[in-house]
Amino acid sequence: MKTTNLSRRAFVKLAGAVVATFSLAPFSEFARAEPNLPIDLRGNHRLDGWIRVDEAGTVTIFTGKAELGQGILTALLQIAADELDVDLARVRMISADTSRSPNENYTFGSQSIEQGGGALRVASAQARAVLLGVASQRFNVPVADLRVENGVILASDGRRITYAEIAKNERELLAREVTADVTPKRPSEYKLVGKSVPRIDFAAKFTGGAAFVQDMRLPGMLFGRIVRPPRMGARLVSVDDAPVKALAGVVAVVRNGDFLGVVAEREEQAIAARSALQAAAHWSADDVALPDPDHLQAALLHWRSEDAVVGVSGQDAPAPNVATRLEATYSRPYLSHASIGPSCSVALLKDGHMTVWSHTQGAFPLRGNLATVLGMPTNAVDVVHVPGAGCYGHNGADDVALDAALLAREVAGRPVKLQWMRDDEFAWAPIGPAMVMRVEAGLSGEGRIVDWNYDIWSNSHAMRPGQPGGVNLLAAWHLAKPFQPSAPVPIPQPYGNGDRNAVPLYDLARKKITNHLLLDAPIRTSSLRTLGAHGNIFAIESFMDELALAANADPVAFRLAHLSDPRAIAVVREAARRSGWQAGSKGDGQHGRGFAYARYKNISAYVAVVVDVHVDRSTGVISVTHVTAAADVGRVINPDGVRNQLEGGIVQSLSWALKERVMFSRSEITTRGWQDYPILTFDEVPPIDIVLVEPPDAGSLGAGECSVGPTGAALANGVAHASGARLRDLPMAPARVLERLA
Repeated sequence: MKTTNLSRRAFVKLAGAVVATFSLAPFSEFARAEPNLPIDLRGNHRLDGWIRVDEAGTVTIFTGKAELGQGILTALLQIAADELDVDLARVRMISADTSRSPNENYTFGSQSIEQGGGALRVASAQARAVLLGVASQRFNVPVADLRVENGVILASDGRRITYAEIAKNERELLAREVTADVTPKRPSEYKLVGKSVPRIDFAAKFTGGAAFVQDMRLPGMLFGRIVRPPRMGARLVSVDDAPVKALAGVVAVVRNGDFLGVVAEREEQAIAARSALQAAAHWSADDVALPDPDHLQAALLHWRSEDAVVGVSGQDAPAPNVATRLEATYSRPYLSHASIGPSCSVALLKDGHMTVWSHTQGAFPLRGNLATVLGMPTNAVDVVHVPGAGCYGHNGADDVALDAALLAREVAGRPVKLQWMRDDEFAWAPIGPAMVMRVEAGLSGEGRIVDWNYDIWSNSHAMRPGQPGGVNLLAAWHLAKPFQPSAPVPIPQPYGNGDRNAVPLYDLARKKITNHLLLDAPIRTSSLRTLGAHGNIFAIESFMDELALAANADPVAFRLAHLSDPRAIAVVREAARRSGWQAGSKGDGQHGRGFAYARYKNISAYVAVVVDVHVDRSTGVISVTHVTAAADVGRVINPDGVRNQLEGGIVQSLSWALKERVMFSRSEITTRGWQDYPILTFDEVPPIDIVLVEPPDAGSLGAGECSVGPTGAALANGVAHASGARLRDLPMAPARVLERLA
């Protein structure tokens, strides 16, 4: 295998650049002067950039975080309303709009509550303090003698003044910088945080309102479709577009290099024109050689890679006495986002200004890349987030935004709505990389892990727009003057890339973890829920069960024997208690249960999962009959929202583990529709029992991704417990199950 070994200095330099790009908002002199502020405030330090109060007493909250179906706007609303002492009904949220919102970069990594919520809490506390300061001066009483009830400041002698009255006379009151000298409320003072208030985004979604970007209708709107190459690497040789232009409703046929699209008055006309344009286009036979999907382990291990040791300890100590040594290799396939609704965007070029409505996870990074490709100043482009179908990372939302903008440029003055077709989504949206994980460990005579070696092979899971060194938007690569994608770079631990959660949190005196970041990328990959954590936790937690079996130990007891973090121990014990775990129980050949534990990114939420399974030995079909999960996400803002997030991660993880795999020939992706990509159906979703473990005075941690990794591993462990057959390659499809049982 050809490899490029990164020096530690080079690795740190590259990794630092990526963290600055992906995790931090833009910094300033103020940011460096206020290191005690929450991270999202350091680059967005204007208080009125977060909060405004109008003369009617309405409080407007601006956030750079996007509502992706996770309920984040409701939780942020609770945080702000609690700190400001106003009712929820008096607060409105402005989300991820580059013309109005603070630049909080991306909504990803389960960081919205931890970082965005932390910033909003401090900003809201400061706004409240400023308003109280005005009342204190007017009443000539100490701030400590004032209290607030739903935006009304009350003095002990009965005098009162409203936020609205202050805003009317002090219009620029919040036009100041946020400082670190204000103290938010204590948890005991919360009235809204910790309660399951109704989500503010549900009404429009349930009543058929224009809740999604796919529902948008603007005056004079046109409709677009794109024609993609038949395969990666193919070039557009010629196209006879005259017959297409003559079709009913067609406004324009757009060609720029290998980029080909059509604009029409009605959507069905755009779809018909796309079909005609596909038939009229002639492409070169050039293509990219794809690996054999049934032999990914062999393929990935032979691609070029940049190798870095990302976790190491105890290597200088004498070699331990190993009584039993085990090794195993695990893998996961390429995975699609599989959003039910294909990606969609609306774009309008008017008076030299481009506005794009998009379901992006990063409005500001997308705006920068759009401006670059369109050759426009950044301030001449705005991106406004509008919810779309399920978005679990970097799907087609950013790509379709550029598609729409390129078409809108050709029909300036009229908005263009462009929605991908299903085959566009499966074949061209970024997908989650395949992974190979190889682990080898030694047990002492007492059944303790005394040696651990772990290797991961994976392409980059982080190729979003805004990454330095290139433009990560599909159409930009197909233009007559093409842009190049950015090169894959490592992201340091604990955040990680393909190596996220690769460093085990168990007490291991001697360990070495090596990440092989693959440089050959015949298939377009990027961020999918949890990045590499899904594959790494699957491998680590499966292997922990294999080690427990070799040590003749109960899987739960074996894990507890290698844990010292009290919060980790608490969720492991709670999951075992809640599920009625019985140490030493045996599977009966068909029924069994599996256990797994993880702490997401090694710094975020703790989750332990128990999965009960049934294995049909005649068909190979695995059925999940029950799931129990215990989670510690720190301070809970909205309990119902947290449970929804944990349940969503569990369901998606079961679907990945049992069914999902992107298929391709040696020349092109062949997964083009739902018949090629089965997902878990409603009748296959098991009962799910969630218990929240909330330590006192703990800060909030994200809940959106933490249940994904341990669920897949617990399922695999349950199958092994039930049947005696260990499946190390995902998905655990019936044919593989029958092969292992045989």
